[in-house]
Amino acid sequence: MTLFVVGLVLFLGIHSIAIVAPDWRQRTMGRIGLRAWKGTYTVISLLSFGLMVYGYGLARQDPVLIYTPPLWMRHLTLLLMIPVFPLVHAAYLPGRIKATLRHPMLVAIKVWALAHLLANGMLADLLLFGGFLAWAVADRISFKRRTQPDLRTAPPSKYNDLIAIVTGLIAYAIFAKWLHLLFVGVYPLPF
Repeated sequence: MTLFVVGLVLFLGIHSIAIVAPDWRQRTMGRIGLRAWKGTYTVISLLSFGLMVYGYGLARQDPVLIYTPPLWMRHLTLLLMIPVFPLVHAAYLPGRIKATLRHPMLVAIKVWALAHLLANGMLADLLLFGGFLAWAVADRISFKRRTQPDLRTAPPSKYNDLIAIVTGLIAYAIFAKWLHLLFVGVYPLPF
């Protein structure tokens, strides 16, 4: 559990610098340069993500049960997950979805985390999904008081929403049918 918690804290911590210390972030970028900042940020993100994933796998081998969700919650989780992949795609495809939600990636993370909290009752699950949910809420609130970084996106198009929805639903189907079992070790579909 220790490796998992260290990885989770480092991953969410590096992604929280803009939330809790935006001035320090800007000063550091100015001092070491944007390229060095991005490189350091990427290395820490990848290492902490790897540590988090590896530690989560270890924690699942010796689970600590906090609650047992009813079976129907798994079905609710599958339903709640339907918009998640399209929302992730919409973050990079400017259209009405992105204009309406402003931060579709954060909405996707919140829905993903909440959906998984409903279906999983182990301590590691609560820490993982609860941590990401709390981070996404804090990040969204912080956008009200800070400038939003430029995100490389596709050019605006009247078809971007349709592309985000179709490609997102295809990605969801592929992930649910094959990749969730491969990467997470759990087959989420009831059939």
